[in-house]
Amino acid sequence: MGKFNFIKTEIDGVYIIEPTAFGDNRGYFMETYNEADFKAAGLNYTFVQDNQSSSRKGVLRGLHFQKTYPQAKLVRVLKGEVFDVAVDLRKGSATYGKWAGVILSEENKRQFMVPRGFAHGFVVMSETAEFAYKCDEFYHPEDEGGIMWNDPEIGIEWPDVGEIILSEKDKKHPKLSESKITFEV
Repeated sequence: MGKFNFIKTEIDGVYIIEPTAFGDNRGYFMETYNEADFKAAGLNYTFVQDNQSSSRKGVLRGLHFQKTYPQAKLVRVLKGEVFDVAVDLRKGSATYGKWAGVILSEENKRQFMVPRGFAHGFVVMSETAEFAYKCDEFYHPEDEGGIMWNDPEIGIEWPDVGEIILSEKDKKHPKLSESKITFEV
């Protein structure tokens, strides 16, 4: 087995990535990113920014995107557990409006590759979670966009975490059909 297992999802470009962890009585070591291995798998990204957040159980961040400066994101969990989601917003895509999701945790060490042209979000399933991700475009606060996290047309099957905690901004996102945002494939 290589250092990474790249698992294709039903949506083109979205991957679940399983790094290989080498452990012994001291703990473990793993690579979380290797440009050559990612390029060999067809994932040709140049990451320019790393971000990290801490959230408590029930916090749902999303569904976010940047309108004119779309970002690809390589996401992972350092502590705790989240359910992470990508929604295809690419005009002309066979999977436009469809979603893919995965549980990311400190135990499974999985990562999720979300390409440009997707809305992204996650909900915290554990008491707290530390979430980290790489982006291939810088953050532009004036360029933010979003889709309603529970849009019935998309139908994301979020896990039951009790009360959902949203930011004021995330409470106001429109449905996909009301948003008018699409990205070129």
